[in-house]
Amino acid sequence: MTEISVVVIVYNDAERLPTAVRSVLDQSFRDVEVVIVDDCSTDGSFAVAQQLAAAHPERVRAYRLPENSGAGGEPRNRGIQEAVGRYVMFLDSDDALERNACRNLIEAAEETRADMVSGLCVRLHKGARNEKRNEWYAWLYSATRTLESIEELPDLFVWDTLSTNKCYRRDFLLDNDLRFPKGMYYEDLQFIAEAYLAAKRITLIPNQVYFWHVYQDAAVKSVTNRRHEMTNYEHRLEVHRRIDALLAERGLDDIRRAKDVKFLKHDLVLHLRDLPFRDEDYRREFAERSASYLATLAPEAYEKAQPIQAICAYLLRRGDWANLIPAVDTLLNPNKVSVPLVERGGRVYWCADHLDDPMACQVLDVTDFGHHAQPVAKMFLRNQLTEFAETVGGSVRLAGQITNPLDAVPEEARLRAELQFTARRRSLQAFTFPVATVRRAGRTVEWQTEADISARLRPLGIIDTIWDVRLVLDVDGARTTTRLSVADTDLSGRPLPVRPRLTRIVADHLRPHVSAKGHLAFELVAESPERERARELITRGVRGKPGALAKSGYRRAMAIRKTLTSGDTKLRAYHEVFSRLPVKKRTVVFESHLGRQYSDSPRAIYEEMRRQGLDFEAYWSYTGDPGPFPKDATLVRRWSLPYLKALAQAEFWVDNQSYPLKLTKRPETTYIQTWHGSALKKMGFDQPSQKALTRQQQAEGQRSLDRFDRFLIRSEHDVRTLAKAFRLPERTLLRVGYPRNDALVQARQREAERGVRERGPLAAELGIAPDKKVLLYAPTFRKAGGRSHRFELPFDVERFTERFGDRFVLLVRSHYLNHVTLPPTVSGTVVDVSTQHDVTPLMELADALVTDYSSVMFDYALLDRPMVFFTYDYESYVREQRGTYFDLQEHAPGPLVHTEDEFFDALSSVEEQGIDYAPARKRFVAGFGEYERGDAARSIIDQFFSHWSRG
Repeated sequence: MTEISVVVIVYNDAERLPTAVRSVLDQSFRDVEVVIVDDCSTDGSFAVAQQLAAAHPERVRAYRLPENSGAGGEPRNRGIQEAVGRYVMFLDSDDALERNACRNLIEAAEETRADMVSGLCVRLHKGARNEKRNEWYAWLYSATRTLESIEELPDLFVWDTLSTNKCYRRDFLLDNDLRFPKGMYYEDLQFIAEAYLAAKRITLIPNQVYFWHVYQDAAVKSVTNRRHEMTNYEHRLEVHRRIDALLAERGLDDIRRAKDVKFLKHDLVLHLRDLPFRDEDYRREFAERSASYLATLAPEAYEKAQPIQAICAYLLRRGDWANLIPAVDTLLNPNKVSVPLVERGGRVYWCADHLDDPMACQVLDVTDFGHHAQPVAKMFLRNQLTEFAETVGGSVRLAGQITNPLDAVPEEARLRAELQFTARRRSLQAFTFPVATVRRAGRTVEWQTEADISARLRPLGIIDTIWDVRLVLDVDGARTTTRLSVADTDLSGRPLPVRPRLTRIVADHLRPHVSAKGHLAFELVAESPERERARELITRGVRGKPGALAKSGYRRAMAIRKTLTSGDTKLRAYHEVFSRLPVKKRTVVFESHLGRQYSDSPRAIYEEMRRQGLDFEAYWSYTGDPGPFPKDATLVRRWSLPYLKALAQAEFWVDNQSYPLKLTKRPETTYIQTWHGSALKKMGFDQPSQKALTRQQQAEGQRSLDRFDRFLIRSEHDVRTLAKAFRLPERTLLRVGYPRNDALVQARQREAERGVRERGPLAAELGIAPDKKVLLYAPTFRKAGGRSHRFELPFDVERFTERFGDRFVLLVRSHYLNHVTLPPTVSGTVVDVSTQHDVTPLMELADALVTDYSSVMFDYALLDRPMVFFTYDYESYVREQRGTYFDLQEHAPGPLVHTEDEFFDALSSVEEQGIDYAPARKRFVAGFGEYERGDAARSIIDQFFSHWSRG
């Protein structure tokens, strides 16, 4: 008996079949047979199979079905019937096995006595310039694992629905009568579901076993590339119904719910993408077939899917095309605002329809998207193309409607717009056309223009074959860029004539088409057969030796360009070029929080230097929007060459976090490190993670810290913690306090002298009424899932508004690496001030502070005002993370609360607590702010810059 039979199925794939079979014959495990089953091909595939069998009579057998079955199930069933191996695997004719696949799978099966063993599948996108590689749900295969039941790992059942990256005991297949459904697409889903449920033991191994080849440009599309066919969708739904019945029969409700989520997140999404480009009859049939199945999904599935996926599914179920097609646009283009949105009861919804349905109120609620709080310049707005027509002379008439969400574009706004045609290879050229008419029309902005493409757009030819179109909308000087969505817009008509600069031999027209994301684009094409033949010749030449030389030269040029802008090149420029230039006297480079803010002690020092009229050249490092940074300084983008040059030649560095770690400071440069807060949480080499580093890694970290010439200290607590953790010598320590806190100390002194509080202009700027007390909520950094860095507020802001709206205004300032989203219901009562660069004016304004573990506690204590510590995650944050230098519960100058109810109760009596905790605040300031005297900035200037002349 052969140890393993690999069933290779083939249909009209004579060219690739030998490669698939060779991947089996070349296995490092030799006791393998190949069972080829041809699904009645018409291209000679069976003849190739017979030739392979004749060439390897002991190892290859070939069979042919009498008629085509229409799918992959029946050929695999025939393979199971003909196989003689103790184990069975399946391989498609256009894929391949990893060389050690059989050995690794069988060894695991023998060792664990599993009914089936599954390994890692790798998708390889063939034919692309750079072969893309995706590991199929790799998190399932991080380590060897054996399951006694699929219920131990529902994700395996839900996500890995392939039959081909697995080997099965043949007796297991026969005893359980496991067969693929006949004539059905997605036959894998049903077969593998039945196998998972029948298996008494399943083993997963972390080895690559199967290479799934994806051919996007294949002449005959695979099932997965023919999702637009209604039969394809019908079969998917039918297979899902059968699997649901299996789960219901066994009472596996948890797996069913997880599968429902996967259907919304994956299966349905694959088919929704085509809907904007299908006709009304197709959409109607699609909706009819979808509605009955969607009605069977658990309501919780909508909660666990991504919001836009749930919105699409709900609107499809309701047959609401007016709102669904824009939703699909957002599905294809994340963050695009595709509909005008509607506000009801302080919540923002995708549309006003269906809100009488409680489920719609939940699914269509998009308040957390935060669009209501975004300025128009930050929005990615949908721009629906409503007209496309060729006019006389090679011009094209275009018109469209841009979404105006929640009246982000006001009625009185001054509007302008322009069309931009850009070669997809961004290094090439672009052309701009003015938009003749643009006006606000209620819930949309309408525009219309005529672009003389033939006369004005001059492509190079050959290399810039694809052109993207964008419309830039200017709203009172704020600009936002839109793409032109093509759903339901007819692009038919003759291509537009153009004159390429290089040659017209191969192409001389632009043909409109729809991009993968559903946007208008143009392709440079040939109109005449002669030009098409010339194009083919040039394309063939490009694939030959001259083309290879040209492409290699192009790649070298691109590599050189990439090298010139790489981090390594910039480091060499800094050390080998800029650092050899003379140091420029009276030059200071300032940076706050890695260039993200104009704030903190660097700002305080800079502004004091300006107030004293010192004659010096100032550079400010920035990332993002340079607008808030000072106009009387030279702004340099962090990590740019001008930034590195300024640092290399500066006499002083003034920073509160760290300049790039690999930059060596010159001896002639003085680095004043102001730091950004005293420490509750363990820092530097006191952190457990740092202690685990190698000596070399610790030495590298120490070298960056050794650049500090002076380190600002505001208490002996800093000496015992920060200075020790950073291993700083005594000579570097400046016991002067933090310049950023000068304003707070001075505010407290004025208040004590005059007996009154002065709010200043910020309250009016934020629209705070004189009779409202101001609370500032400033939490520390929290890690968030994904790349959004969104911070979930630990209390209900709407409940806060109901309870305290007549007394307080709550200012929410998240950490600069986080962001928050507030519902419209709390507008005016809860205000997001996270975009304010500097927190000091907010602290001056606030009557009380709410924080957790943030170092803002040490600063605000200088004002001697009430503080509340909302430490809802105290045990996990303090004890399970990196540890603390002192027990906050023992030293906090205000109450520690852990629940929303405790938090609200503390706010109810915040004034009384201000009195009760006055002694604790006094002790807190004495212990953590003893050097804060209100003159830190002047002290630093006196020590380092007093000899500079005044302007």
